[in-house]
Amino acid sequence: MKLAVIGGGGREHAIIKKLKECKRVEYIYALPGNGGISEDATCVDIGAKELDEIVEFAVEKKIDYVVVAPDDPLVLGLVDMLEGKGIPCFGPDKAAAIIEGSKAFSKDLMKKYNIPTAEYEVFNDMDKALEYLESCKIPVVIKADGLALGKGVIIAETKEEAINAVKMMMAEKKFGNSGNTVVIEEFLIGPEVSVLSFTDGNVVIPMVSSMDHKRALDGDKGLNTGGMGTIAPNPFYTKKIADYCMDKIFVPTMEAMKAEGRTFKGCLYFGLMITDNGVKVIEYNARFGDPETQVVLPLLKGDLLDIMEATTNGTLKDVDFTFEDKHACCVVVASGGYPVEYKKGYEVSFPDDKSRIFVAGTKLINGKQVTSGGRVLGVTEIGNTLKEAIEKSYETVKKVNFTDSFYRKDIGRRGMK
Repeated sequence: MKLAVIGGGGREHAIIKKLKECKRVEYIYALPGNGGISEDATCVDIGAKELDEIVEFAVEKKIDYVVVAPDDPLVLGLVDMLEGKGIPCFGPDKAAAIIEGSKAFSKDLMKKYNIPTAEYEVFNDMDKALEYLESCKIPVVIKADGLALGKGVIIAETKEEAINAVKMMMAEKKFGNSGNTVVIEEFLIGPEVSVLSFTDGNVVIPMVSSMDHKRALDGDKGLNTGGMGTIAPNPFYTKKIADYCMDKIFVPTMEAMKAEGRTFKGCLYFGLMITDNGVKVIEYNARFGDPETQVVLPLLKGDLLDIMEATTNGTLKDVDFTFEDKHACCVVVASGGYPVEYKKGYEVSFPDDKSRIFVAGTKLINGKQVTSGGRVLGVTEIGNTLKEAIEKSYETVKKVNFTDSFYRKDIGRRGMK
């Protein structure tokens, strides 16, 4: 089979490496891919949001199956366009991708179907939003309704910060049209858990849980990023909690989407928080998380293509797969200055074994990989214990080098405690 994977980050590299293990896969194109991905797939210079060009390419090359990995093309309806040409896809259609594309939609869905989440209000009038803040408990969470590259969520520690956040989103249009509507949400406290799941709209099968580290600096300090590292499984996610989530969150969400005429097929991501008042949903994503994918897929025991096709065909219950009873740790190596300003174009040197190094931000220039993004690499290792996985990851990180690189030194430390 000839496959195309849409996207060009570390998540897509992890997906491609896993798909290469599948017996039926003959050829993989990556659109657009990156310097590291070019060693595992044929990169094509078509961006993930260039939908017409993607469809034209897939038809011309007679692609058998397309994996749509990022949020933007899913929300914009790429799956609908490809399937309209008879090309099956992994990922939800536009109607179902709204679960990530609109935070207001997802919050209202949870309220309607009694899925536990934080208290909230939705506003598309700035004056009313500012008036509501006068009676809010602080800290409070302000969310832009639409996609904002993972940056559209602000935890306001003071009333002044909350007011500024609303004005930045609604008046100054910092996130474009994504901030036309805002969600103002109760601030929750507790360990966060990411659970990616496969679903075909009939059954939902959770993958191994993980713990993301969003802040740029050690000790969960600094700005929020796309993710500086992950571990799996998440030690806070016990069997009792997993059973509760399956019963009260995962299955009800799948059934709610079906009831709304928005049957979800693909990877449904649950961002959870374990609070003193039980587990609550913080967010949904309509695709694999990044960098959670980089610890989850290396632990997968099964044929990823078989699983993906089963989500498309509605036959997920017939596919056998499991996850290794081991631990994984991914440390992200980033460019100095990320997530604000950083320089590009530094040559990257790698260790001999790159099997679990997932490249997020490099370009291939004159046969050399040079930095081209904020998050450059995700270095993943597996161990029989969490401690072993963490230690092995940091050992490999030391063998990676480029000018002005940095990484967090405490990935997994909370899990160890």
